[in-house]
Amino acid sequence: MTESGSARTAVAVVGGGPVGLGLAVTLGQAGVPCVLLDRSREPSRIPKGQNLTARTMEHFYFWDCAEELRAARLLPTGFPIGGITAYESLASQHWYAPTGREVVGDFYYQRHERLPQYLTEAVLRTRLRALGSVVALFGWSVTEVSQDEGGVRLTAVPDSGEPPRVIEAAYVVGCDGAHSTVRDQAGIASSGADFDQRMLLAVFRSRDLHDGLARFPARTTYRILHPELQGYWLFFGRVDATDTWFFHAPVPKDATSDNLDAHAVIEDAAGFPMTCDFQHVGFWDLRVDIADTYRHGRILIAGDAAHSHPPYGAYGLNTGLEDAVNLGWKLAAVLHGWGGSRLLDSYTDERRPIFVETGQAIIDGIATDRAFLGRYSPHRDRNEFEQAWGGRTSGETPSASYEPHYEGSPIVWGPAGSACGVHGNHAFEARPGHHLAPAVLSSGSNVFEQLERSYALVAFTEDRQQVTAFSDAAQALRIPLRVVIDTSDGARASYASRYILVRPDQYVAWTGRELPTNAATFLHKVVGIPSDETTIRSSDLV
Repeated sequence: MTESGSARTAVAVVGGGPVGLGLAVTLGQAGVPCVLLDRSREPSRIPKGQNLTARTMEHFYFWDCAEELRAARLLPTGFPIGGITAYESLASQHWYAPTGREVVGDFYYQRHERLPQYLTEAVLRTRLRALGSVVALFGWSVTEVSQDEGGVRLTAVPDSGEPPRVIEAAYVVGCDGAHSTVRDQAGIASSGADFDQRMLLAVFRSRDLHDGLARFPARTTYRILHPELQGYWLFFGRVDATDTWFFHAPVPKDATSDNLDAHAVIEDAAGFPMTCDFQHVGFWDLRVDIADTYRHGRILIAGDAAHSHPPYGAYGLNTGLEDAVNLGWKLAAVLHGWGGSRLLDSYTDERRPIFVETGQAIIDGIATDRAFLGRYSPHRDRNEFEQAWGGRTSGETPSASYEPHYEGSPIVWGPAGSACGVHGNHAFEARPGHHLAPAVLSSGSNVFEQLERSYALVAFTEDRQQVTAFSDAAQALRIPLRVVIDTSDGARASYASRYILVRPDQYVAWTGRELPTNAATFLHKVVGIPSDETTIRSSDLV
């Protein structure tokens, strides 16, 4: 801050939860000056947002704090991460253990993890302190946001009682939650599905619950489908291995901590008596909401500010962190001068369709469970119910067909007529718009160990002349490019391509048997630089 009470920076990040922290780390590693503001001095101790996917752990790998995150976990190393689904209560004889995220683990360089969000935030805060280009202001609330062609202005108020300060930036990103001040001040509208259902969130300690679940294989989450609850879940989750739990349940609209017997609700869901030492009892509303756009001029939004939904399937935190990485490298590219004017537009183009389909999957899942519970009952026809129940494999984790991709992105050389979305399949083949799978190179290292926070050209060739020409074209445009040349027949066969252009977020921008001869025009597209040509065809480039 200056003596006049104002400050200048490149990016102001409003909201210091995991999404805001992840964005600030991404920008800080790229050398982009930024200020992060959050009204809370310390992370909330409510253990939400626990499941971190293998893809999310790749972010922590590139943020250089994956091992620190794993060291912070509360569960013992190797404790199974997955769920149990039961009918009516956890004492039911009808239950199954659906396949979890381990089914797609081989397609990612890191394995998935589980720990409370406040520990994740603590690791990111520590990482942030090592980045000299980032200033973190905890205990500061943003009350006003405005913009013009030259930049944005924020009014920030410290909780110390000192006068408000003004922060000027080239861009501001609202990572300030579902009730985002930044989104509201930008006038960004949102819409979605309101289920008009109040939900309980309780955090408690109970060794009795742990002991009562000994008949199940070890898992971290337990959901109950009860026919009276219209497809809404009763849901237990472990915070540690034995004693601490969180619990979600649909409750009456007028429920409060004073008039609701949370202990009785928990015992009914478990199906057996237990003692509970409550640490938190709160409520939330079941809805799915998504912003109409993620960008309005120099104001952008990410995480819950852009999309909010029930804590089903651990989509919220993981989707928000992917927002942060996607937006972070694009902001850095624009501010460093090599990203084109259309690059920031691609943030909405790529990320919004992901949540549109994710949110719809949540809505459809509730409807599917509701229909099942209305159609089948062991009390009406036991044989019919058990046959139908035996065919169920769905759970709270995404299936192998949940594969977010950017095939339809304007900065990706994807298939003609394709669109961005979540419906696809995991594959080792390198495909434009899809996440790059790991592969072992001839050196014995994994390709992910050769990637940096820049574009990368992975070339399975001994012809360095073409590669040099492509690299020179990137250098002329000031596009940071790392060249990885390898002669591994195994990796090339796995990727089914000789050349792969990988983005800074480890998504594939292009693949080909030969490098494009018009490299400059080709690169204009992938970094969002408008071309003088009205259209660019792949056939024009090779």
